[in-house]
Amino acid sequence: MKKILFICHGNICRSPMAEMVMKHLVKEAGRESEFYIDSAATDYDEIGNGMHRGTVKILTEKNIPFTNHRARLVTPDDYNDFDLLVIMDEENERHLKRRVGEDTEGKVHKLLEYCGLYRDVADPWYTGNFTETWNDVISGCTALLKTL
Repeated sequence: MKKILFICHGNICRSPMAEMVMKHLVKEAGRESEFYIDSAATDYDEIGNGMHRGTVKILTEKNIPFTNHRARLVTPDDYNDFDLLVIMDEENERHLKRRVGEDTEGKVHKLLEYCGLYRDVADPWYTGNFTETWNDVISGCTALLKTL
């Protein structure tokens, strides 16, 4: 079983969006039994909070099922337990390193690198543009699934 952890700053916008999209894509592909998918935060800001209303709105508009997600903090055990730790931006990489240490096994990757793009996933916390984030997430998750 391939275990994937999506990671962003607060675990209320981008990473839970990616988690729910990836779960949907693997289910549509009939590959649910091959994956365990979760998400986490690098920082304490939103721990225990649900998904941002903008994330809920876009998932609902796109008919992507979602759970009663609650933000949680990434732990050193997550590095050991997951095969891939998929981050949304450069800041996540720095903060993740602070939480789990060096990426000695090459498990940490930016989501958009799977599309051949070397930029950050758009952060709707600052822009309010959840459609732009959706476009990044759906492209990244679709490309990621093709590699697995």
